[in-house]
Amino acid sequence: MTDTTGVSARADQPASRLPVAGGAPLAPRTTGTVRIVGAGLLGSSIGHGLRGLGVDVVLDDSSPAQLRLAIDYGAGRAALAGDRPSLIVVAVPPDVTAAVIARELAAYPGTVVTDVASVKLEPLRELRARGIDLTHYIGSHPLAGRERGGAISARADLFVGRPWVVCRDEETPAADLTLVEGLALDLGATPVEMAPEEHDRSVALVSHVPQLVASLLAGRFVDAPAGSLRLAGQGVRDTTRIAASAPELWVQILGANAEPVVDVLDALAADLSAVADALRAPEAPGARRSVADMIRRGNEGVELLPGKHGQNRRFESVVVMVDDTPGQLGRLFGELGELDVNVEDLRLEHSPGAQFGLAEISVVPAAVRRAVDGLEARGWKIASTTND
Repeated sequence: MTDTTGVSARADQPASRLPVAGGAPLAPRTTGTVRIVGAGLLGSSIGHGLRGLGVDVVLDDSSPAQLRLAIDYGAGRAALAGDRPSLIVVAVPPDVTAAVIARELAAYPGTVVTDVASVKLEPLRELRARGIDLTHYIGSHPLAGRERGGAISARADLFVGRPWVVCRDEETPAADLTLVEGLALDLGATPVEMAPEEHDRSVALVSHVPQLVASLLAGRFVDAPAGSLRLAGQGVRDTTRIAASAPELWVQILGANAEPVVDVLDALAADLSAVADALRAPEAPGARRSVADMIRRGNEGVELLPGKHGQNRRFESVVVMVDDTPGQLGRLFGELGELDVNVEDLRLEHSPGAQFGLAEISVVPAAVRRAVDGLEARGWKIASTTND
């Protein structure tokens, strides 16, 4: 996922600032050597984050070119014959996840193995069907990513502030669980315990179906007149941003989680059909109410989404016109800091052909008037606020 501020961490930056005690950084929870199998976006990002904390990281990948690229970018080192990892992270495509987990468990008996695949139940079923001893296996999934994949897109801060689902069972040793949750915490993520079934139903709703909806909507652009697309604003760009994702990966993800995805799609299809029926006869009794109820239900759903730091806290927006010249965003942030206004979130919109952009800044409601008055006094043009 892209950073909404548009500011990217370098690959060699630490995942996050460690807490300090008495002025000294606390030691990372992850120690020893971590072996990462799969040097794509997630695997390399984990590598960068851990290396930034001083952890020894060994990389492996079925593609020699991908492996060399990840090593060149600093995500880890090549494996040595005497390596004895304390933790193994499997970060490979869903269709080979179970096979690689089985291989790693056999190659390193007693070592904790986790995976970061976006589907948890199907690999677990396959491993059980093979009769694999899963005592030291813990499935996990960081809810993080970007539209672009591969080692070249990896970021040390990819997981900061993101949920990291950990799927334990009654046989999971407490020490193994601590190891996997410690990995998530070291990378700035928030561990969340879930059963595999609950995880797969949840990601079907909040990740897999949104990908399909974005792709289907963006697909309508292919045959659209060029004049129509020139009218595109930030709303449609936000709605279709993830449509740039890799088809080959999503075919695997959706196939492995087909049943929960179909359940959500069927319910969504029924909603779409009901709205379409109402709009076919918008003057019919109850038609306008049906459309209004659909929009209002969407309002209610959006309000349920956690905000910054997982809070169900709403912010107000101040939209500032920013000249398209170097240093303007930096000046805007600096002057907001002088006004003691904390920027909770930021979105940038550029209009085609315009020499300025619109910076939509989210702030706490109590800071709106201070931000508007202070910025206007400093010469900034305010395009709108939430209350306009």
